[in-house]
Amino acid sequence: MNKQEKNILKITLPLLLGVFLVWYSLSKVSISKIVEYAQNADYTYIILGVFLGLLSHLSRSYRWIFMLEPMGYKIKFGNSVMAVFATYLINYTIPRAGEVARASILTNYEGVPFEKGFGTIVAERIADMLVMLGIIAITLFLQFDFIYSFLAEKFNPVKIGIALALCVFLGLLFLRLIKRSKSKLALKIRNFANGLIEGALSIFKMKKKWAFIFHTLFIWGMYLLMFYVTSFSITELHGISAGAILIGFISASFSIAATNGGIGSYPLAIFAAFSIFGIAEEPSIAFGWIMWASQTLMVIIFGGISLIYLPIYNRKKTEETKQPAN
Repeated sequence: MNKQEKNILKITLPLLLGVFLVWYSLSKVSISKIVEYAQNADYTYIILGVFLGLLSHLSRSYRWIFMLEPMGYKIKFGNSVMAVFATYLINYTIPRAGEVARASILTNYEGVPFEKGFGTIVAERIADMLVMLGIIAITLFLQFDFIYSFLAEKFNPVKIGIALALCVFLGLLFLRLIKRSKSKLALKIRNFANGLIEGALSIFKMKKKWAFIFHTLFIWGMYLLMFYVTSFSITELHGISAGAILIGFISASFSIAATNGGIGSYPLAIFAAFSIFGIAEEPSIAFGWIMWASQTLMVIIFGGISLIYLPIYNRKKTEETKQPAN
């Protein structure tokens, strides 16, 4: 398989998966039922959820400035905001293309070399991943008894223990092999792991590291609060437990990586998580679609405005660079 064929598969497979999951979710709950839930929803909470999502994106834009300053680049906040929204919008078309576009926008309008801009985006993702792992760890700690009881009902506890012990053993064996191996794959894995560690540690070397850490926690706090607040828009979800919110949020977050922007996979991921807590299928999937649609609409509006307004916002600077030197 050549490079072009691989690129085509990277684009088409998530889209096809998204289309299939949309069909599958609508086969479980009809469009008319989802529309009925949307019509009866309390839009005060939906609008508040969108506002919280907007705050997280603005905070992400401001956080990016902290990462570029140590390299000697002071970018405009407006350019940072528009680049972030453009990223989200472009990722709905081609997976991960938004990150490339984001670094390119900075190169075109702020003169930041592409590789440096892209490097800061990778470091951002490392910080986000660490917070996500923290949320998972907290959820496992708070809901350990419930999760264990649920798994014990579905599976034999002895088999669960053996499976966990086997996973730990295989994990340690894999790490040992990767550490000793001299193959190209092992070198790539080691370099990737070293890059993650280096990127994570670099956060603490920043001049404004505490501001960076605050914004990172604020971003994910807004994501989680956005998810929780929007659940109040569906009457059937009133009084939902903290455990359901946390597991639903984690499940939904991972679904975004499965398809372009979580299309199709987002509502099903929420339903899968909520079903563990005995929450009915219809309100779970309807909430997933309302949550996904409201955030997607925000990205489409602000991302579209950003792509249109970016050259206008930077017109003066562009004209100055085109003028011949005296």
